[in-house]
Amino acid sequence: DDGYDEISLTSDFSLFSQKGEARISPVPFVKERILQQDIYGGETIEDAANIFKNILEGKGTRQQNEVVITNSAFALQCATGKEISETMIESTESLMKGKALKVFTNLISGSI
Repeated sequence: DDGYDEISLTSDFSLFSQKGEARISPVPFVKERILQQDIYGGETIEDAANIFKNILEGKGTRQQNEVVITNSAFALQCATGKEISETMIESTESLMKGKALKVFTNLISGSI
């Protein structure tokens, strides 16, 4: 376990659901292995905020995008009960087509 409190895709992760606990390999969710330094969040809160903004603006690295998409997909699966394959597609489209940025922008502006 890598110690992250979210799915980092740097190692196997635990999934807790109504069906119990499962250990999941990151292999189906990544093109190539992800290292901890690939998803480093910066030295400061400002660094982390800039990285987050870049990812939402479509400027994230492959590794950053894969981690964000996978976390989003598992959250959607939890909320909707859909298959992970379906929520991976939805999450990819949301991030890559700017939908996630639009929702975030509306959220922080108070439009949601």
